[in-house]
Amino acid sequence: MSHIVIDARIINSSTGRYVERLLNQLEKIDTENTYTILVPPKDLDYYQPRNKNFSITTVDFDNYSLSEQFGFKKILENLKPDLVHFMMPQQPVFYKGKTVTTFHDLTLLKTYNSDKNWLSYRFKQMVGRWVFKKVAKKSDQLIAVSEFTKSDVVQTLHANPKKITVTYEAGDITSTSTKKPALPFSEFILYVGQQSDYKNIKRLGEAHQKLLKTKPDLGLVLAGKLNASAIKNQAYFESKKYKNIHFTDFVSDEELNWLYQNCAAYVFPSTMEGFGLPGLEAMARGAPVVSSNATCLPEIYGEAAHYFNPLDTDDMATKISQVLDDSVLRQKLISNGSKQIKKYSWQKTAEQTLEVYKKAISSR
Repeated sequence: MSHIVIDARIINSSTGRYVERLLNQLEKIDTENTYTILVPPKDLDYYQPRNKNFSITTVDFDNYSLSEQFGFKKILENLKPDLVHFMMPQQPVFYKGKTVTTFHDLTLLKTYNSDKNWLSYRFKQMVGRWVFKKVAKKSDQLIAVSEFTKSDVVQTLHANPKKITVTYEAGDITSTSTKKPALPFSEFILYVGQQSDYKNIKRLGEAHQKLLKTKPDLGLVLAGKLNASAIKNQAYFESKKYKNIHFTDFVSDEELNWLYQNCAAYVFPSTMEGFGLPGLEAMARGAPVVSSNATCLPEIYGEAAHYFNPLDTDDMATKISQVLDDSVLRQKLISNGSKQIKKYSWQKTAEQTLEVYKKAISSR
């Protein structure tokens, strides 16, 4: 029996779905090892284990901070684990115990978020690059969520490909009930999620305005919290006098289900992704997916999406229009989507992850 510590500080974030689903499945398949799950104090009640071998401890350290490097390191040493699984590369790089690190993507190193202070963001990138490279070298095993991410980690961070295991995520439905949110139009295309610059929402808005020339009643629904990035996009669209664009702010799972099930198409315009979970979640709810052809997305979506060049708004508008107008294409995408999501399973993710743990513990 081994004592495994899981750094779950991101459990209540956009990447937290991976953490939560992995923990739920590990509880089901591993009754031998003991687990200590580290979460921030604010998220103490966010996840409640049902397996008696799983316990929760709170930690509170800012990412890429000196306190993370030294204070967090001391806590880990006091826990005396056989293995620590860091769910993200930010971690105490001088911790000497056995570790597994999950890389979701290298977005921090390859994009710029204009919502942030330029100087502080560039400094964070500089620190991040140093941390990422150290982590890629020192971790006993690495997990990547796609073959694209694995390749990116090898090429950018010079990681040893032999110690990287690809464990795909999965699209699932947390609630089957639906509730219609307040919308100003009946026919709409949908985007769900964060609106950072690399998500390419401004170009999606521009493509949507082009669609209005032939579909004047078509709406664009942008679902997600009205945070700084969303507010900035909202102001941009207003300055351009764009029409028929609706920001929902936070939506419940029931409202999200309704949006997926009733949208004319789910559009994913991102220029940089490590996996692309939202498209699978759309497929799970029967939405036809129109997607960027960038980075990992063709790998993950296969023949279940209609692809466009994310930097070309004419191509984006054309491909969306084709899905809206061609019922045969639309039904093919829906059918292919229902098949595609069956290729992915959180249980399989957990089983593969447990094997990675065994490799790491038996190493050195």
